Amino acid sequence: MVGLTPELKAQRPMHEIHSMLIFNFIKYIDWPEATKSGDFIIAVYGDDDVFQQLNTFYSNRPIKGQNAKIINAGSISEINSAHVVYVAEKKSNDFESLQTKFNGKPTLIITDRSGLGKKGSCINFKEVGGKLKFEINQASFDSNKLKISSQLVSMGIMI
Repeated sequence: MVGLTPELKAQRPMHEIHSMLIFNFIKYIDWPEATKSGDFIIAVYGDDDVFQQLNTFYSNRPIKGQNAKIINAGSISEINSAHVVYVAEKKSNDFESLQTKFNGKPTLIITDRSGLGKKGSCINFKEVGGKLKFEINQASFDSNKLKISSQLVSMGIMI
């Protein structure tokens, strides 16, 4: 899962790779009991292609025993609650507003811009030596009441 080679990146568009990784991240994270009823909501902010890909992955498929609901958010105000929020690089200037809105809530925030992992994103995509990797901010997981498996921690870059 970590360290996608340039060959794989050449074969697949980045939105497909990000979607696959988001799909896999969810398997390694546990949300609080109070969030385990109703729909499992994934909000995508700023990337129609990631939204479409996640919709394809999860259509007619439960996530952690809940019905999947994928939202293509045009603004932060459209995201009222979510298990996962993916913020595309082109919308990363809105990260602080999003972080303020979801601070302390059981929401996995995934970003795609250098520096956002240190600013509080739970998981941040990062290219290292031509390979796609991801940073994990354990403090953000803790403050958002999310539990991350040691397997995922071992694959990421801890910050």
